[in-house]
Amino acid sequence: MKERTLWSSNTAFVLAAIGSAIGLGNLWRFPYICAKNGGGAFLVAYFVALLSVGIPILILEIGSGHHHGKGVPEVMKSIKERYEWIGWAIVLISFVITCYYSVVMSWSINYFLDSFSLSWGTDTKGYYFNKVLGITSGPMDIGGIQPMIFIGLIISWIAIIACIWKGPETVSKVVYATVILPWIILIIFIFRGVTLPGAMEGLKFYLTPDWAILLTPNVWLEAYTQIFFSLSIGFGIMFAYGSFLSKKTNINKYVVIIGLADALTAFFSGFAVFSAIGYLSHVQGVPISDLKLSGPGLVFTIYPTIINKLPVLPELFGVLFFLMLFALAIDSTFSMIEAVTSAVEDKFGWSKQKANLVIGGMACAIGTIFTTGSGLYWLDITDYFVTNFGIGLAVLVECIIIGWIFKASRIRSYINQNSSFNIGTWWDAFIKFLAPILLCWFVLNGIIDRIESSYQNYGRLPEFLGGWLVLILIITTGFFLSRKQKVKHPAMPHRYKNRQLPSSIIMEHNPAPEKRRI
Repeated sequence: MKERTLWSSNTAFVLAAIGSAIGLGNLWRFPYICAKNGGGAFLVAYFVALLSVGIPILILEIGSGHHHGKGVPEVMKSIKERYEWIGWAIVLISFVITCYYSVVMSWSINYFLDSFSLSWGTDTKGYYFNKVLGITSGPMDIGGIQPMIFIGLIISWIAIIACIWKGPETVSKVVYATVILPWIILIIFIFRGVTLPGAMEGLKFYLTPDWAILLTPNVWLEAYTQIFFSLSIGFGIMFAYGSFLSKKTNINKYVVIIGLADALTAFFSGFAVFSAIGYLSHVQGVPISDLKLSGPGLVFTIYPTIINKLPVLPELFGVLFFLMLFALAIDSTFSMIEAVTSAVEDKFGWSKQKANLVIGGMACAIGTIFTTGSGLYWLDITDYFVTNFGIGLAVLVECIIIGWIFKASRIRSYINQNSSFNIGTWWDAFIKFLAPILLCWFVLNGIIDRIESSYQNYGRLPEFLGGWLVLILIITTGFFLSRKQKVKHPAMPHRYKNRQLPSSIIMEHNPAPEKRRI
């Protein structure tokens, strides 16, 4: 196997992992979910979910990638050869998501350009759905390709491939801008937002606690769901990123930093979003509860309306907002492509550049369907099924295979070797029992919903084509790729061959006295 290129520094790794985790969901989903589920009370459930499942699974994925020095298909194959297809299915989930995530990047590019003249006008909803999307009557009414979205899609993929052209070597440089810049812009929006009339009413709507809601199962389901899909777990990304780490890495410390950075970014984004929404409610005399506060409607209709009404420099704030949106999206997208290209390199021995061009070109071509007049419908359907069923099942299988078959205690002992603090046996219980139980609950709940009715009442045929069929193709393609003959490389020493591995790799580790156990 080819020797892997490593991160230029641990800081670059941490920023890349944070950039992958912090995505559009932090901006357009978390604040809405928080407000809908008890405000400040939801934060309790959210941070319990982060500590009990989010951080433990991050440790599992990054530690496994680091231990094996490979992407997720090769990690699964190393455990048992017949599990390789599962690893391929996981990275194919990332591939599918990049096909439509890059289209959201295209929307951001178009709105970035529109911001200089506020060309969306006063009818922001009509502009988004009719002028930008050319929305049709439904999923089966395909409509034509929207030229500006298609051009934006091409530009997006050029930018994505440029960011990962030499793998970690290029990403290590890019993330300093693509992660830090959104934070700076977010801080600007927070300070600007809280000074607007009506901002406090928006923040009150966001954070007012309803403690009784913590007694309802649904709020916990929402909290764990947000954690699963906010931290880039189940995509194969963190396996790949972990495999690019140097031999001695303080994995436990960095995982805590990544998890908390993602959670705090989501939390503080709510201040920027709801202070602005409070202002919009104030100037329009419309109750906050009557505004659509989640998804593309928030970003591409509500926020342009807010920008229109800003008393000072609305064009500048529009440019900054959609620049932030693009930066958030590109980090998540190139991290998912990196997971796919790393797996292809491991399996077929392709160069980084060839893998980037081929995989990126395929994703761009498939993504064209989302640039049509029906693209928003197909994006919505595919995103729902891939994230709710695909990722949920992926994480469930990871916990079973690595937790039970490879043994959670084995990977825990390996990770603890070079960490400044040790994770204890509680981690094994969370990986082997708590996370699988919650994931089964989550997936079964989704299946029951889909038995009762089609998603968003789009109809059973669009649901099958954009949802169930996509999942079937992911699984069958995973089987196909796992059966392909692996390219033989000249014999090279394993990346850990010269390390003096203690017996803790194969038996329970007894932590050194100077380490803290948590």
